[in-house]
Amino acid sequence: MKNKPVSHFGISKFINQETIGGVLLIFATIVALFWANSSYYSSYHYLWYELKAGFTWGDFKLIGSLHHWINDGLMALFFFTVGLEIKREIIGGELSSVKKASLPIMAAVGGMVIPAVVYSLVVINKPELMHGWGVPVATDIAFALGLLAMLGKRVNIQLKIFLTALAIADDLGAILVIAIFYTNAIDFKELFTAAVFMIVLIVANYAGVRRALFYAVVGFSGVWLSFLFSGVHATVAGVLIALTIPARTKIDEDTYISKLEKLLHKFRRENPNNNPLLTKEQSHLVEEIDKVNDKAQTPLQKLEYFLHPITTYFILPVFALANAGVRVEGNIFDLMFHPIAIAIILGLVLGKFIGISLFSRLMVKFKLATLPEGVSWKQIYGVALLAGIGFTMSIFISELAFSNEAFKQIAKVGIMTASVIAAVFGMSWLALTSKKE
Repeated sequence: MKNKPVSHFGISKFINQETIGGVLLIFATIVALFWANSSYYSSYHYLWYELKAGFTWGDFKLIGSLHHWINDGLMALFFFTVGLEIKREIIGGELSSVKKASLPIMAAVGGMVIPAVVYSLVVINKPELMHGWGVPVATDIAFALGLLAMLGKRVNIQLKIFLTALAIADDLGAILVIAIFYTNAIDFKELFTAAVFMIVLIVANYAGVRRALFYAVVGFSGVWLSFLFSGVHATVAGVLIALTIPARTKIDEDTYISKLEKLLHKFRRENPNNNPLLTKEQSHLVEEIDKVNDKAQTPLQKLEYFLHPITTYFILPVFALANAGVRVEGNIFDLMFHPIAIAIILGLVLGKFIGISLFSRLMVKFKLATLPEGVSWKQIYGVALLAGIGFTMSIFISELAFSNEAFKQIAKVGIMTASVIAAVFGMSWLALTSKKE
């Protein structure tokens, strides 16, 4: 049998974690909004923007605000996890073949291109606002899947898988947008240094190095730090490092089963103690089983299995807490009807819906793809509406797109307004058009 990964990170568990993560994101957002608009706003601002942390080593200094460390540090770990998910999906998931990948990938492309066009058309006479075109291109997978899960058995599991694949392809597109369009002055010397360390990681992969610690040390001290000082956003380093993580098992499935059966047979033949403790030989056999299990798993899947709950339950809620605290000074409607906010709202709600629906229709019409089994066009339209929930990724890109703090705040108001509208419309549509099984 061909050597292939033994999967242990199922799509159902992935979706369940994203669902809980979506609830935590909502809670963190509400807390941030109340905190920022309360009499304790000064503590909010001090904690995230004025409190400094870091370290110095001789002339080398790496010090920044907590907000900076969250957006450049913790989010790099989030993007590393996204990179692992993308690699897994390409190797053996929903993006592993042209037939599987074509519909969600092209839906994601439409869901990025059309929102960018809509935004640009709205602010076409205001060139100083044009740089924000990337804000409405992203979809927040945790929020979207979290809401979709609330419909329970009304929603086909294939629709959830489609949304997951679409959002992962969308994440890849957002990463490219950040790397290409939201990078300022580039220090090519630092990029060359990062490239050298990337080559070290790639060579280590092919040489059979499987220790996560090795990739963490070389990735952080070499690739991530180089990107941090290069001008290219450090989160891109997270994705690149993820692509170097080994995705091969040491033994194939037949060998794994054979060795495991032999060890279990030996374990059964051992005379047990007359107490809860294992015998010396039983303990030795358990250790051997652990070694065989380790060889049958890929480092990529083990890392993803370990990191996904951390990013979902901790990193993203902390990011929301530090970034969603929009302090509204003056009339909220003045902010909502500012050209930036209008462009983002129309881009996320209208642009996402048109882009995903239109590109999906074209792919099926020209027989380049087929709808997932049991999924109707009405449900695709519902997903297209839910994809307008940009939240986490959109807020992240808005921090890069605008240098003006007032524009950042307006953008966040637009993002949150659009996300609420998309959530209400998407959930209402799916609830009305999906029959309970």
